[in-house]
Amino acid sequence: MTDIPLSASGAAAAARRRRLNPTLARYLSAFRTPRGIIGLSILTVMALAAVLAPLLFPGGYDQQGPNALAGPSGGHIFGVDEFGRDIFVRSIYGLRVDLSLILAAVPLSMAIGALFGLAGAISEWLGAAVQRLLDVVIGFPGLILGVCLVAILGPGWFALFLTILIGGLPTAGRLARSAWLSQQGREYVLAARVLGVSRCQLLVRHVLPNAMDSIVVNGSVWMVIGIYIEAGLSIVGLGVQPPTPSIGVLLNNGLRFVTQSPTYIIGPAVLLLLLSVGFSLVSDALNEAVNRR
Repeated sequence: MTDIPLSASGAAAAARRRRLNPTLARYLSAFRTPRGIIGLSILTVMALAAVLAPLLFPGGYDQQGPNALAGPSGGHIFGVDEFGRDIFVRSIYGLRVDLSLILAAVPLSMAIGALFGLAGAISEWLGAAVQRLLDVVIGFPGLILGVCLVAILGPGWFALFLTILIGGLPTAGRLARSAWLSQQGREYVLAARVLGVSRCQLLVRHVLPNAMDSIVVNGSVWMVIGIYIEAGLSIVGLGVQPPTPSIGVLLNNGLRFVTQSPTYIIGPAVLLLLLSVGFSLVSDALNEAVNRR
């Protein structure tokens, strides 16, 4: 009697898997591995803290107190800064800036980069020209590119956004172009062209699915890089400007008082490390999932 429910439940589970898009199912399988579970848990907790920061800390991030540079205590986990502001509260609000940057810039960068990489499907001359342009971009390290953009636009969120967006274009473009070059000579592609299938349909049905795995994994890796770009530019005063907090801004301020209050820099550095570890674990889990294909 027990075999019937078990077989029925197994059939139902198999039916659900068949209904699920194979690509999406492959990505979701990454979050059933230990690395995927740990990475997603870290990122979920940090994202919820950042989103709910106004509710968790209604006093805001600029509320001052009397004890400047006081060490950690029950009321101030990371201590307070030179103006008596809670460093932990400012760090949580700083996560809002970092997450908004990478979650806005990186997906857009991967999408635009993929479109640039597929320009060769329209014209070989155009595809080659776009690749030479991307070669120029890849010649600029992220921090140098950020310094150039800040010199033109001035420091702030938008300059950081453009730095992360432009810096991620070359890799996504090369991955998409590689997928196009590897697929355009396949027999089924040639047969589809003979049958009158448009290039747009070929790109959507065959080329993009073959490039998507690499682009998704690259995007998760680029989120880690984007975190450090924000931190690096803000540490030298070229990122988000005080009093608006970000992880980089807090590290910049903490460096000046590292001997008086070590937790000023240790607290934000721990959050920066957790954020990068979370995205790194997710990228490893995604890479493992797509390689099992």
